[in-house]
Amino acid sequence: MQTDYEEHLNVTIMKTTKKQKVRWSIILSMALAVLMSSCASPQKLVEKGDYDRAVQIAVKRLAGKKNKKVKYVRALEDGFAKAQEQDMAEADRLKKANRPEYWEHILSIYEGVEYRQDLVRPLLPLIDKEGIKANFRFIRTAALIDEAMDKTVEYYYNSGQNLLASARNYNNKYDARKAYDEFQQIKNYRRDYKDVRALMNEAIELGTTHILFDVRNQSPTLIPRDLIEDLKRINVRDLEGPWQVYHVNNTGGYDMDFKVVMNITHAEVSPGYIKEREYVDSKEIIDGWEYVLDDRGNVMKDSLGNDIKVDRWVLVKANVLEVYQHKAATIAARIDVVDANRHELLDSHDLAVEAIFENYASTFQGDKRALSKETKRRIGNQPVDFPVDVALLYEAAENLKPAMKNKLTATRL
Repeated sequence: MQTDYEEHLNVTIMKTTKKQKVRWSIILSMALAVLMSSCASPQKLVEKGDYDRAVQIAVKRLAGKKNKKVKYVRALEDGFAKAQEQDMAEADRLKKANRPEYWEHILSIYEGVEYRQDLVRPLLPLIDKEGIKANFRFIRTAALIDEAMDKTVEYYYNSGQNLLASARNYNNKYDARKAYDEFQQIKNYRRDYKDVRALMNEAIELGTTHILFDVRNQSPTLIPRDLIEDLKRINVRDLEGPWQVYHVNNTGGYDMDFKVVMNITHAEVSPGYIKEREYVDSKEIIDGWEYVLDDRGNVMKDSLGNDIKVDRWVLVKANVLEVYQHKAATIAARIDVVDANRHELLDSHDLAVEAIFENYASTFQGDKRALSKETKRRIGNQPVDFPVDVALLYEAAENLKPAMKNKLTATRL
């Protein structure tokens, strides 16, 4: 059964396995071959040493054809043989080097050989239109793949154990994390290999950084205890990385590696004040129309003999009385990051937030058409009671949470 940490890490650590990379490489190579098949010549690709692409294109051009063209059959036969020879020589060279870390590459070579053979097998027996049967030397890859896979798993197992031993002996979290990655590779080949699951759980325990988060009031202002507890109830999961776990209360009994303490250094609520002001809104507007007169006072005519009319512009005004209410709460804090074992301050961040209450209430006398958009929004509002100090402090505390998260996100432990 997986621990909570392992479930968390399995979601966060998404690793593309080398085995998957091999398969994707083959798929992409094949897709590229199909794309270029209209202009690529299998024979020329063989001459250039691009044997696998020659095989893929030749297979595509021969598949489903009743009369197999000689040139494609010969290109497939030649490209296949040379690709097989090249791969097996490379695998033998790597084996003779006797380096355990080479086994995964050897495995990928054998899987490539198997894939190539599976590509050609559906065409067999392959006889060209002149009646000549193509010859293909197939290699029994099953035992070779099993051996390479066993050796690959063994390499990762030994490497992981060595790293885990270093993590145990020297409290090296980074080696524990590397060990976890090595054991994770094993699961790509052998899901239930030996005691790998238990070793991975141990690597998680040794590699995880535990961080205690706390909030303290160091300001001269008396702050409600509930507000302090509310600040602690931030979603600490948002702060965690693959190997970092935050704790608000150390109820699990873990040894903390770091402490993150938000010290409230200043908290203040300003007194509510009211400010009145009078001002005039004015605007020129169109108010009907009027005739255009000539010098003699007669109505002027246009070219068609119609009376000429123009808009009549007038200046309208309104006297406005505005009542403005304002009250604000400010909270300043310092976030300290402390090494819990050495009791050493590692980092410190200052931040400040505020919550502002504002209300506008306006009345006017005069022409309503003169009012600006801003004034219109405030007409009809009434003065209201100021919020109590505690309510504004709680609002400021809510504003403090995202600011605090932003600071801590930039401090990866």
